[in-house]
Amino acid sequence: MKDPAYVLGHSEFELQRLERQERLIGPSTREYLQGAGIGPGMRVLDVGSGTGVVAFLAAELVGPSGEVIGTDRAPLAVATARSAAAAWGLGNVLFREGDPAEMAFERPFDAVVGRYVLWCQADPGAMLRKLAKHLRLGGVIVFHEMDWSFVRSDPPAPTYDRCCRWITETFERVGTGANMTARLHRAFLDAGLPPPTMRMRTVIGDAHSAAEWLRATADLAISVLPAMEQHGIATSADIGGDTLSDRIVQEVASGGGIVVGRAEIGAWSRV
Repeated sequence: MKDPAYVLGHSEFELQRLERQERLIGPSTREYLQGAGIGPGMRVLDVGSGTGVVAFLAAELVGPSGEVIGTDRAPLAVATARSAAAAWGLGNVLFREGDPAEMAFERPFDAVVGRYVLWCQADPGAMLRKLAKHLRLGGVIVFHEMDWSFVRSDPPAPTYDRCCRWITETFERVGTGANMTARLHRAFLDAGLPPPTMRMRTVIGDAHSAAEWLRATADLAISVLPAMEQHGIATSADIGGDTLSDRIVQEVASGGGIVVGRAEIGAWSRV
């Protein structure tokens, strides 16, 4: 099966959005990597590195005696990650362009990690099966994915609710898995891996405490706007991107309620 279209792309805005998003979701990723047992001296393969933030998290955990190889299919993403690694003087992280499920490496890894990769695979189980072949016996495979099925506001904040609905409908139209909790568990089993340990974190708060998530929602709506328009879901005029984040925050504030954000799902098992 052909993988669904990756609607987020690798534009300059999208790469900047990923950097802003890291403040919000980085703590969840760190928790899942640590919970899976990633630590000093390990050799780690990072799948779909993007700007390199997950690889850098892993590099911090494995320390100078460890090594992280980051991979991505997009040349711009690899170039961005390499520049960041050089700027920060990270000598234990390297980046390679390509599909790690099909690549060959010099020696096996202690861990394979990835974030927001399996949701856009036609057959995530098949991808996990291929990636697991890069692990040594006893190695761990860890993935952090998303689930939008818990998103809501109370009392209703219409602009926030519409944005979440437009985003998830866009993902569904292009065949990606916006709600990965059960699908992630099934992918591990389909890959022949042991049933994974799973964890979930999310944002719950008001216009002040959840402001970063509300602005991240607006950012994401802007990133997927071309696909929204292509599939007749929403237009640029509907979104109003220049003022969208401020309008969402103000609407939640004026309603005096709370929002529940997208869930961050972690899953890991050992081979």
